[in-house]
Amino acid sequence: MLSPLACTIRPQSQLDIAAAEETGSSFVENALIKARHVGRQTKQAVLADDSGLRVDALGGEPGLYSARYAANAGSQLSNLNYLLARLDEVPHARPRACFFCAVVYWPADGKPPLIIESCWSGCLVRSPAGDHGFAYDPIFYLPEYQCTAAQLAPEQKNALSHRGRALRQLLAFFNAL
Repeated sequence: MLSPLACTIRPQSQLDIAAAEETGSSFVENALIKARHVGRQTKQAVLADDSGLRVDALGGEPGLYSARYAANAGSQLSNLNYLLARLDEVPHARPRACFFCAVVYWPADGKPPLIIESCWSGCLVRSPAGDHGFAYDPIFYLPEYQCTAAQLAPEQKNALSHRGRALRQLLAFFNAL
């Protein structure tokens, strides 16, 4: 999605930099922590994000803990199954939810970071469906498309998703320079 930018994008895993501890109280704070951590070590521009699923009927859970929601942290299937078990406590057939994304561009020149936030609204279903995507995509239902995020083709998901929207805003920022 960032191919229009005239730069080389490398994942942190190629930089031999340990992951920053995500101690923020919001997606934006965690994205800033990650961007600052890598930017200060590399002295290069950095792009970081923090994303997660918020379920209204569960008070915003899993939220910041989306990737480590279940006791078996790090297992996407465990997180999905734990969320499904938590939904047993929710009377709504299809509780409202949104995927939230905070993207931070940390410039190398010391200027203030650019922060972009985006949300993708839908609802949750109790039976996973679809083979695309990851994490909670198989239960994130889009009424207007009558399917889950995991049933969308990757290109369609990129056009609709929280992260796709945030990255398009980032591209628009760079195009306006």
